[in-house]
Amino acid sequence: MLAFGLFLIVLVLIIWQPKGLQIGTTAVIGALIALALGIVNMQDVKEVISIVWDATLAFIGIIILSMVLDEIGFFEWAAIKMTRLSRGDGNLMFINILLLGAFVAALFANDGAALILTPILLAKMRYLHMDKRAIFAFLLAGGFIGDSASNPLVISNLTNIVTADYFGIGFFEYAKNMFLPNLLSIIASISILWIFFRKSIPKTIDVSNLPKASSVIKNQTMFKLSWLFLALLLIGYFIGDAYKLPISLFALGGALIFLLIASKFKAVKPLLTLKIAPWQVVWFSIGLYVVVYGLKNAGLTDEIASILLWLKAQGHAAYVIGTGFLSGILSAVMNNMPTIMVMDIAIDKVGDNFLAYANILGANLGPKMTPIGSLATLLWLYVLEKKGVKISWGEYIKIGLIVTPPVLLVALFGTL
Repeated sequence: MLAFGLFLIVLVLIIWQPKGLQIGTTAVIGALIALALGIVNMQDVKEVISIVWDATLAFIGIIILSMVLDEIGFFEWAAIKMTRLSRGDGNLMFINILLLGAFVAALFANDGAALILTPILLAKMRYLHMDKRAIFAFLLAGGFIGDSASNPLVISNLTNIVTADYFGIGFFEYAKNMFLPNLLSIIASISILWIFFRKSIPKTIDVSNLPKASSVIKNQTMFKLSWLFLALLLIGYFIGDAYKLPISLFALGGALIFLLIASKFKAVKPLLTLKIAPWQVVWFSIGLYVVVYGLKNAGLTDEIASILLWLKAQGHAAYVIGTGFLSGILSAVMNNMPTIMVMDIAIDKVGDNFLAYANILGANLGPKMTPIGSLATLLWLYVLEKKGVKISWGEYIKIGLIVTPPVLLVALFGTL
């Protein structure tokens, strides 16, 4: 009860952020209290750091890379291109925007899509004089696809990196096994979101006033180099996989190299970029996982393992799908960051590591049922609120509970 009570208080403070208390600071304070109360010990802290250091540094690298590309105008160019490709067809624009969101989530993580793509899309929709219902539909759908399509690569979500590291899943092995589930997730997401929002999507949209895509590129040389660099970075991930190198070596190392190149061409101010990078996520990951490790010590993972064994007795399909939904429900209620760890440990206990993929799908999709389910959703809501768009928790949960379960079910069929 002590471990659960501390976790609940820390989670509430992370969501509430009273008086500007940042998420990383809150998590670290929670970890220190857990140490002081004996819920965890220093050996547990070392264990947590060994689990999350690679994922956290890789995530920071992905965000830095995204920030540099954003400064160049890469994402705004892509948004205009996809909008113009619709030729004024509202339904086609809806699909194109979701495909763009899936692409950004795959290469730059769901948090990158929330932080960078959301404000660009909002600005463009306002520029096109879309009404509030249409803007609401496009934003909600875009926010959903950011998580539902964050499965294909290890780098696509912090939860993916944590689980791949924990079970020793290589970059290629992961991509191969998640290709079909992610494809099904994207198809199901677009289909169900279109059915849900079809009455809010305008039939035609005048895109003639949009600026030319090339006009928003702030540095042509860096824009051209960025395509080559992204291709080389992707190759680097596969090379690192072959030599069992940590993914952060390429994600963070590559981002810093790209940042230096961009500074040489005066495309960015490197010190400012590093200063505003989300370093709080480092402390958030370590601190929150330490607090969650206290739940593991209190027996939560044993309870989850017993549920998994019961599901196993019901047959293979029930075992896999049940694991995914268990992960999804826990993620929606207690956030996917702590969920992924306790589920990974429980899966390790039962010895069926193939469940790791169902766990990832549950932890990536399940959070869409509630606003507190993932850090990406909290960041997405924060970005929108700063831009004057207020989405109530009631509105969000209503849509999340309708859309998420069928998409998760379809995606899990891909792991059978």
